[in-house]
Amino acid sequence: MKIGIIGAGFIGRAVARLAVAHGHDVMLSNSRHPRTLTSTMISVGCQVGTTADAARIGDIGLLAVPFFAIPDLDPAMLDGKVVMDACNYYPGRDESIAGLDSGETTTSEIVQRHFAGAKVVKAWNAILERDIDPDARPRGAPDRRALPIAGDDADAKAIVAALFDEFGYDIVDAGPLREGWRFERARPAYCVRLEKDALAAKLADAGTSVAEGSWRG
Repeated sequence: MKIGIIGAGFIGRAVARLAVAHGHDVMLSNSRHPRTLTSTMISVGCQVGTTADAARIGDIGLLAVPFFAIPDLDPAMLDGKVVMDACNYYPGRDESIAGLDSGETTTSEIVQRHFAGAKVVKAWNAILERDIDPDARPRGAPDRRALPIAGDDADAKAIVAALFDEFGYDIVDAGPLREGWRFERARPAYCVRLEKDALAAKLADAGTSVAEGSWRG
């Protein structure tokens, strides 16, 4: 599979390494010139290009940019694509967004509105970059980690779930995009190592918040 990754930060690079290790054709991109990614290209073993290149080449896309950068991306660039949205809202970095602060909307709903022609699946946002490779386990392993996803398109979610399974993770489907709040920043399921049943329980009981930054302990 060809995977186009928009955003060459920690998550983008970590997923790229895992995808390359499983034989996928990966292109990483950032908001600057591809030449700024030369060392990353060599260390990861992937292609590099512009964000438009990565969007075009991918059978599936990964969006892994700071949330404030979303409005700067071409809304049509991901038309027709399944897009894994790994973006998180950090008010101190992204500035306050009233609809998110009030719970009126969710990060991935905003992403879906921006990329109206794409099929957005909230994914990869609830794991720390340092855990992506070491936490992967073969199917059936008793300590296999589960990760949450959410999306409005069942076929898109099935594609993402199959990719996660290949990469070494179970998934728990939290439902449509509007339920993505259940594993946004500072929720009990955010960036916590959990097996499938325990993750499902955390998602069901997501009404409380946890201390800022506690997930990096």
